[in-house]
Amino acid sequence: MKGNVEKGRRGEEAVAQYLTEKGHTIIEKNWRSGHLEIDLITLDRFGLHFVEVKTRQQGSPFSPRESVGAAKQKNITKAALRFLGTKGRNIGQVEAFFDVASVILDDGSPQIEYIPNAFIPLMY
Repeated sequence: MKGNVEKGRRGEEAVAQYLTEKGHTIIEKNWRSGHLEIDLITLDRFGLHFVEVKTRQQGSPFSPRESVGAAKQKNITKAALRFLGTKGRNIGQVEAFFDVASVILDDGSPQIEYIPNAFIPLMY
């Protein structure tokens, strides 16, 4: 389990650096409220991004983005609504996006596939 947590953190750090280089400002990392979590919350010129990061080792049989199904989307949406209810006043009126970043770790640098606006949340 500890190895998976470290692997996840490495992937999140790689995506945070990638997004910063693309003009995003990191607002929160691993934001939690109860059992809900959002890996990264960023702000760019288009709006606020709630980013789910999925990290796998090279050769894994499943793509990281395949594991962001309906249940995970529901939890991310709930977490985003809670974040906006508690901290959204400090950000102002901006459009919200739900993105997924897929990270494959190998011996070299991480391979990142960033999917902006990966899903449109349903209101739960």
